[in-house]
Amino acid sequence: MAEEEKKEAKAKKAPAKKAESKPAAKKEAPAKAAAPAKAAEKKKPAKKTADKLVRVTQTGSPIGRKPDQRKTLIGLGLNKMNRTRELEDTPAVRGMINKVSHLVKVEDVA
Repeated sequence: MAEEEKKEAKAKKAPAKKAESKPAAKKEAPAKAAAPAKAAEKKKPAKKTADKLVRVTQTGSPIGRKPDQRKTLIGLGLNKMNRTRELEDTPAVRGMINKVSHLVKVEDVA
């Protein structure tokens, strides 16, 4: 009888362990489903081109310069000598130009 009781006890414990090992059911948040609809409603009109532009020409080589200066030139769209880009005159662009001012020439475009 003791053996039968052990078998019954094992049989009762086994399903309990399997139930614990199952992953919990995933719940989807209803807010995520509604988010794309809201994004479509709030679309902004296309950006106008800036009234002011600056023409930036690379005059110096990034060879032997610090990595952040090289990355700044790439951020400005310059990667070879005498390349020119016309960029919007924004504070971010002006900050990048100031960082590599010794490597570029800047002209205002009307």
